[in-house]
Amino acid sequence: MHFKIDTDLCVGHGRCYTLASQWFDCDDVGYAEVKDVAIGDDERAHAEDVAAACPEGAISLLQG
Repeated sequence: MHFKIDTDLCVGHGRCYTLASQWFDCDDVGYAEVKDVAIGDDERAHAEDVAAACPEGAISLLQG
């Protein structure tokens, strides 16, 4: 599993990197960036919660 951010939708609220700094970072202006870190099967529920917390719906959780 991995995250994908739709950069056209992201407006830089920062919830993703506040809730899950192990998977997200921010760039110099506050927009989210996905870290190159695997999401374990045991972390799926938390990852789904983080994706759902994005107010713009810019975060997708993808298999593979």
